[in-house]
Amino acid sequence: MSEERSGAAILIECLKRQGVEFVFGYPGGAVLPIYDELFADRDIRHILVRHEAGAAHAAEGYARSTGKPGVVLVTSGPGATNAVTGIADAYMDSIPMVVITGQVPTGLIGTDAFQEADTIGLTRHCTKHNYLVKDPERLRATIDEAFRIATTGRPGPVVIDIPKDVQIAMATWNEQDTAPLPSHRYEPRLAATDDEIVQAAEMLAAAEQPVFYTGGGVINAGPRASDLLRDLQRRTGAPVTSTLMGLGCFPADHPDWLGMLGMHGTYEANMAMNRADLIVAIGARFDDRVTGRLDAFAPQAKKIHIDIDRAQINKIVPVDLGIVGDCAHVLEQLLGALENRKAQDLSEWKARILGWKARECLAYPESHETIMPQKAVQRLFEMTRARDPIITTEVGQHQMWAAQYFGFMGPNKWLTSGGLGTMGYGLPAAIGAQLGNPDALVIDIAGEASIQMNIQELATASQYRLPVKIFILNNEYMGMVRQWQELTYESRYSNSYSDSLPDFVKLAEAYGWKGIRITEEAGLDGGIHAMLDHDGPVIVDCMVAKDANCFPMIPSGAAHTEMLLYGDKVGGTMDDEAKALV
Repeated sequence: MSEERSGAAILIECLKRQGVEFVFGYPGGAVLPIYDELFADRDIRHILVRHEAGAAHAAEGYARSTGKPGVVLVTSGPGATNAVTGIADAYMDSIPMVVITGQVPTGLIGTDAFQEADTIGLTRHCTKHNYLVKDPERLRATIDEAFRIATTGRPGPVVIDIPKDVQIAMATWNEQDTAPLPSHRYEPRLAATDDEIVQAAEMLAAAEQPVFYTGGGVINAGPRASDLLRDLQRRTGAPVTSTLMGLGCFPADHPDWLGMLGMHGTYEANMAMNRADLIVAIGARFDDRVTGRLDAFAPQAKKIHIDIDRAQINKIVPVDLGIVGDCAHVLEQLLGALENRKAQDLSEWKARILGWKARECLAYPESHETIMPQKAVQRLFEMTRARDPIITTEVGQHQMWAAQYFGFMGPNKWLTSGGLGTMGYGLPAAIGAQLGNPDALVIDIAGEASIQMNIQELATASQYRLPVKIFILNNEYMGMVRQWQELTYESRYSNSYSDSLPDFVKLAEAYGWKGIRITEEAGLDGGIHAMLDHDGPVIVDCMVAKDANCFPMIPSGAAHTEMLLYGDKVGGTMDDEAKALV
């Protein structure tokens, strides 16, 4: 049966048919017709954030922790521009997200109307695709295609910009109709060719010093991809390392786990990558934080690169075999091809790796006067491990310490801003993750500077009674900035000291949260216990050593084997060439 419906009503119906549970948003004049439809609908739950950046990051957290696309609804002009950072963040980290923005009426577009912004132009370079819908008859097809593009191939954000008059205008809706197929078909390649699989299997079977270099693409391919990776590792015995975005795709307590690689990765991971005779990159993109100086990166290794995004193959590092495909599909194919092949004896290679592990690169100075931030993260991990928590972070030293000292055993438990490095990501992402996983323990490991970037979202968690926990490593500095200034600019701490900090305990109480302060190591376990025992949102203000640095560290412009470790004499003494490249 056909009937006339408004564009706003068609939008809401299409979202329901996509299985959308939550919409993260903030109302404004250019989306009021949509909000009026939401008022009468009880199938979709709208989450009112306090800033549009919070909406985008919350949608990211929901998407990354559930595997479902996040949905954002914001108004025109400043509503859309405020969301751009979150959109760019999702684009860099390949997070599926559909962002619906209001726009001024079609007759006013291009006139500098009140709250007009060129949303399509602004988001063209940080989305997989974007649409300006000028005809309500096109809404159904556009929404269906947007969700397909956002969730297939390399995931990412898609923007749908809808003028206000299109939301009000009537169009024909037929319950039996399906959205028409687009004239251009988006069909990402999922499987490798037989020849590619045979060649990859031969290279892997012949390797005497192989390494699996894994990234966020393994997580994005779903839990099955992580299971297949573990099967492949058992079949070959090869050690595994991961990027920041791939943590959790391989268990951190496995004896063949090398830890994270790259700028703040482990000594053994970076050395193994440098000395490998074969690197199998799976869902990773050889970014600058991993490779260090390109001309010194893994010079003797043959390289296989498996990625869903064709544009990533040979983009940064030339490879011997590039395979475009979904990680789960290709790993399954590779396992089948290796079934009757005998792997090399890797005992000598693993003995060498044990020698690198003996450097204990994550050891840190003990202190009896203050809490070391590394110790705080270790105790947080040990005391919450049985509950398999979801961890989000802000961006900075605390983020790297969380990556180094918190052990992740499975996928979708580690949510952090990797490619864009967005301060303020962690709190709204934790809100999205908590909504998507209501029974989970969700903890945002934060810094006292980053947490203030989206501190207003404390109100969102209070409104929806979300038991999110925030664990602040408070060193009273923008810690990573201070560290770079110490190592590179002879300790000239230009504007990196966090002066006039709020009392986080009182701030927590003002928003209806519980506040806890920990000032000495003897109170660390008790403070964490109190956080976990409280059935509601908690901020823990953990006062840590102000001068603690995050090591290992590859200086900018250095090779990936040129790591600074604890105990190195590095105070303002980086060589002139490295300084010039920072």
